[in-house]
Amino acid sequence: MQPEMPAAQAGAEVLIVGGGPVGLTARALLERWGVRTLLVEKHTELSPFPRSRLINVRTMEIFRQLELAERITAAAFAPEYGRIRFRDTLYAPDFASAAMIGVNGPVPESPVTGAVTSQDRLEPTLLGAAASEVRFGVELVGLAEEADSVVALLADHGSGRRTRVRARYVLAADGAGSTVRDLLGIGTEGPGAVGRVTTVVFDADLGPWSARQPAGVYLTSQGSFLPLYPEGGWALFVPTPEDPDGADWPGLVVRSLGAEATVDVLRVQHWVVNAFVADRFRHGRTLLAGDAAHAIPPAGGLGMNLGVADVHNLCWKLAGVLRGWAGPALLDSYERERRPVAHRTLGQAVENSKMMFQVQDVRREQLGAGAARVPEHVEPPWSEQYFAQLGLVLGVAYRSDAVLTGDGRSTMPPETGTTYVPTAEPGHRVPHLWLTDGRSTLDAFGEWFTLLTSAPADWQSPGTPPWPLRVEPLPAEHTDQWDLPPRGALLVRPDGHIAARWSDGPPGDGTLFDALAAVTAR
Repeated sequence: MQPEMPAAQAGAEVLIVGGGPVGLTARALLERWGVRTLLVEKHTELSPFPRSRLINVRTMEIFRQLELAERITAAAFAPEYGRIRFRDTLYAPDFASAAMIGVNGPVPESPVTGAVTSQDRLEPTLLGAAASEVRFGVELVGLAEEADSVVALLADHGSGRRTRVRARYVLAADGAGSTVRDLLGIGTEGPGAVGRVTTVVFDADLGPWSARQPAGVYLTSQGSFLPLYPEGGWALFVPTPEDPDGADWPGLVVRSLGAEATVDVLRVQHWVVNAFVADRFRHGRTLLAGDAAHAIPPAGGLGMNLGVADVHNLCWKLAGVLRGWAGPALLDSYERERRPVAHRTLGQAVENSKMMFQVQDVRREQLGAGAARVPEHVEPPWSEQYFAQLGLVLGVAYRSDAVLTGDGRSTMPPETGTTYVPTAEPGHRVPHLWLTDGRSTLDAFGEWFTLLTSAPADWQSPGTPPWPLRVEPLPAEHTDQWDLPPRGALLVRPDGHIAARWSDGPPGDGTLFDALAAVTAR
C-alpha cells in the first residue's frame, strides 16, 4: 500500500528549481517585480567550485540593472586578466594569445565592462540580491500540473521529509542533468556528453610570476590553468583520467606547471562536458532555463551568460502573466526567442573549441619538426577576435509575437560571432548611448515598458492601463544615429529589446494601447 501523500502547501507564485547563477538571477529579477518565489537547491550549500569564470558584457548589463555590477566588479580580477594565453607549460612563454573583447577593457557599445571572476565568488552576491525563501538540501522529485497551478513533490535530504508545494509556475534551472526536464519527458538535440573533465583546485605560490603576465586562462598541452581570485588560488582543468581515484593530483599539477613547486590540492571535482539544446523550453506551466534548456561546452565562456539572458527574457513575461497585464500566450514567445539563440551559441562554442585545438595542433607540429625550427609564436586563426563575440551577445534579435515589425521597415537578421552593428530595429537590444543626465539608454529600462522619443509631449496619453509604462526623452542626436524621425518613437520591453518602432508621431489615440496589447498577448 502506497503511503498517503501530504496535502499540497501554498508555496509561491514561481517555484525556482536550482540555486546556480541562473536560478539566483531569476529570483532577484522576479523579486523586483514583486513576484513571490521559492527556490529549492538539492545541494546543501552554494557551489564551492569555481566553475563558470567569465561574465560577458551583456550579463554585466543585466547585473547593472539589478544594481550588482559594481559589487561584482570589485571582487573580480582587473581587466588585464581578460586574456587567454597559450603555452607549452604554465611557466613557458606565450606562443599565442588573444584578448577577451569587452572584458579586457571598455567597449563603446556598452556602459559596462565584463569580468573574470569565479562562480563561487559570484553566487553569494546573487544570493544576497533578494530576500525570498531559499531551501538548500531540498530536491524536486515529482511534478504534476493542475488546471491553474503546478504541484511539486520536494524531498528534504536532511530530515528525510517529503512535502508537496503548489506554485503558479515552475522555472527549472537545475542544470544539464535536469530532473525537471527528465520528469517532463523533454528530449534534447545535439551530441550530448562530449568529454569528461576534472577540476583540481590548489594553492601554490604563483603570484609573483602571474602578476607579470596576467590572464584569465592559461591553456597548456597538459590542461588549462585558471587563477581563481585576485588574492590567490588556482585551478587546473584536465581530461579525467581512467582511474581518477588513484591519480596523483599534486604530481600532475607540478608536471603541468613545468617547474618544481609546492602544491596544496584543496578539492577535486569530476564533471561531464555536455553539448545539447532541449527540444522544448516550455511544458505547460513549467519553463526550462540555463543548462536545463541548453548545455554549452566551456570554450568561450558562453554557457552561464546564455542562461542569465534566458531568465532576463523570461521573468518580465512571468510577472506580466501573474499580474494580469499579459496573457498566458506571451510565455510561448520565450521558447521562440531563446531557443534559436541557444542553437547559435552552441555552434559558436563548438567553433571556439575547434579554434583552440587548431592552435594546439599547429604547436605540436612545430615541436615535432625539431627544436631548432620552433618559432616563438603561433598566429591564432582568429587573431584578436576569440572571446569577442559581441555580435552573439549584444546583437541578439528576437522574432516572435512579442515583437511588432510593422512601420514598413525590414529588420536586420540576428548577428553571430564577433560582428556587432548597433541598430534600433524591432527585436534588437536598444543600442547603448549616453543620455544628457549621464545615464545610458540601457539605464532607462527596468520593471516597466519604456517609450523612447525626442517628442515626449506628442506621445503623452491619459494612461495605458494596465501596463507599467514610462516615457523617456531621447536627445535629438540619438534619433539621427538611429535613423528615427523627430516625432518617432521606440517601444522598449523590460528586457531592453525593442518591441515596436514608429517613424512618426502616434497615428491615433489607441496606437500605444494596441501595441502593448499585441506585444503582451493580452
